[in-house]
Amino acid sequence: MAMAMAMAATVKPVFANLSHIKYTTTTTTRPRASVKCCAVRTEETQRVTLANGNDSLDICRVLNGMWQTSGGWGRIDRDDAVEAMLRYADSGLSTFDMADHCFYARTQTRLSIKDLAQLAQSVQKSRDLHNLLLSYFEMAELLHHSLSKFTFTFNSTITKTKRDSTRPRKLNLGPIRCVLSEENRRTVVKNGKDSLDICRVVNGMWQTSGGWGRIDQDNATDAMLKYADAGLTTFDMADIYGPAEDLYGIFINRVRRERPPEFLEKIRGLTKWVPPPVKMTSSYVRESINVSRKRMDVASLDMLQFHWWDYSNTGYLDALKHLTDLKEEGKIKTVALTNFDTERLQIILENKIPIVSNQVQHSIVDMRPQQKMAELCQLTGVKLITYGTVMGGLLSEKFLDTNLSIPFAGPSLNTPSLQKYKRMVDAWGGWSQFQVLLQTLKKVASKHGVSIPTVAVKYILDQPAVAGSMIGVRLGLSDHIQESNAVFSLVLDNDDVNSIQEISKKGKDLLRVIGDCGDEYRR
Repeated sequence: MAMAMAMAATVKPVFANLSHIKYTTTTTTRPRASVKCCAVRTEETQRVTLANGNDSLDICRVLNGMWQTSGGWGRIDRDDAVEAMLRYADSGLSTFDMADHCFYARTQTRLSIKDLAQLAQSVQKSRDLHNLLLSYFEMAELLHHSLSKFTFTFNSTITKTKRDSTRPRKLNLGPIRCVLSEENRRTVVKNGKDSLDICRVVNGMWQTSGGWGRIDQDNATDAMLKYADAGLTTFDMADIYGPAEDLYGIFINRVRRERPPEFLEKIRGLTKWVPPPVKMTSSYVRESINVSRKRMDVASLDMLQFHWWDYSNTGYLDALKHLTDLKEEGKIKTVALTNFDTERLQIILENKIPIVSNQVQHSIVDMRPQQKMAELCQLTGVKLITYGTVMGGLLSEKFLDTNLSIPFAGPSLNTPSLQKYKRMVDAWGGWSQFQVLLQTLKKVASKHGVSIPTVAVKYILDQPAVAGSMIGVRLGLSDHIQESNAVFSLVLDNDDVNSIQEISKKGKDLLRVIGDCGDEYRR
C-alpha cells in the first residue's frame, strides 16, 4: 500500500494536465498488480465550442480541409470522394472545411463557363480584393491552359476617397463579369457588306419535326430560353422541320418581353428553304419567304439557307437571285446554302450571288468537306456550318463498347438521326472500326475531363473554314448545355489531333464512296 501511494505521488505531476487519461488496475496471475495507462477520447478533448453571445457551434478540433478538391492535386471522382468523407466522419473526424470559390467542377479538372460565372458572382458578393485575386489564380490553375480566351471585367472601378484610418477599408467593386471573348464563342460569316455573327455551337432543331419524342410547346420554348441564357444563342431550323419556325416565333417574343434589349441582339435564327423543283418566279420566292418571316415573327430573317434537289434544273440560280433581291429589300439579312457541292458553289459565286456560308454534313467520320469544299471556301471567304457533327449521338459514351450486331445487346437506334448516321458508319468502315474511333475519343475526353461529343465538336470546329457546328436539341426532353459550353474551353493539343486523325484516316474515303458534300441527297 505504501509502495502504491509513493508511486501515485510520483506519477501525478507528470499527468496533471491529462484529465482524459483513465487509470485502470488489472489483476493478473503475477504476485503484483500492474498499472495500465490507456487514452480514451472524450468530448472535451475531441470537440470544442465556438461561441459569441447566443451564437455557438461545436466542431471537431481536427478539421478536414477540402481545398484539395479544387484542382491541382489530381482528378477527383465524385463517388470515391463521398465514400472517403463518410470514412472520415465514421472515425470521428466529422467537421469539413470548404469555400464557395474552391469549386469541384462536376468530376472534371476544368471549370465550365457557367461555373466561372458563378465563381465570379460569389467573389463579387464578398467584395474582397484578396479573395478576388486568390480566386482568379485558382481559376487559372483549374483551367490548366491560358486564360487569354476569357475576360474578367469590373462594371465600376475602385473609388479613391479620404477615409478615417481607424475604419476598415471598403472597396467599391462593381459586379464582376466573366465572359468568353467574342472570337472564341462567336464568329462572323460574311460576304462583302453582308455579315452575321453567330454562336459557334449552333442549336439544331431538326429534332422538333417528329421521331425524337413528343414536343410540348411551353416546355420547348422554356428550353430554348435556357439554352440562350447559357450563351447558346443561335438556333437552326427549316420550313420543313415541323413546328420549328413557329416555336422560334414564340421564343423570340418571350425574349422581347422577358429579357433586356442587349440580350435580344445576340439571338440568331437561321432557317432553310427547301422548295419543290417548280419554276422559281419572283412572286413564288417572295411568298415562300414571307411564310417563314410570319412563322418566326421577324421583319427580317437573320439567315436564309437555300437547298436544291436537282442540279440539272438550273432554277436554283433564279431562286438565289430573287433571294438576293429580298435581301436588298431588308427581308433577309444574309443568304446562304445548305448541302451544295463544291462545283455548284463556285458557279453560284461566279454569278455574283453573295453567299456567306454553306451548311454541310461534317464529322470525324465524314471529312469530305475538307477535301474540296474547304479549299474553295478559304479562297472566297465562304464559311462552313456543319451538321451531323456528333452523328445523332453515335459519337458518345452511350455507344462505346457496344455490339449492335447482337439483337437487344446495345442501345437501340430509335431516332431518324441515329439511323441516318449508322448508315454513314457502315459506309465508312463498319461498327468494329467505329468502336476503335470511340475508344480513341474516350481517351482524349478523359484526358481533358470532358465527354466524347465535346471532343467531336471541337475537332470539327478547328477544321479550316468551319464557322459553326450543329448539335441537335431535344427541347423539353433532354439538354446538353454543359457539354456544349465545354467546347469553348477545350483545347486539343497535337497528340490529341494526331491520334484522332490516325483513326479517322483508316476509314474509307467517303468522297469516293458517296460523292461531294450533299451528294447523298441526289443519288
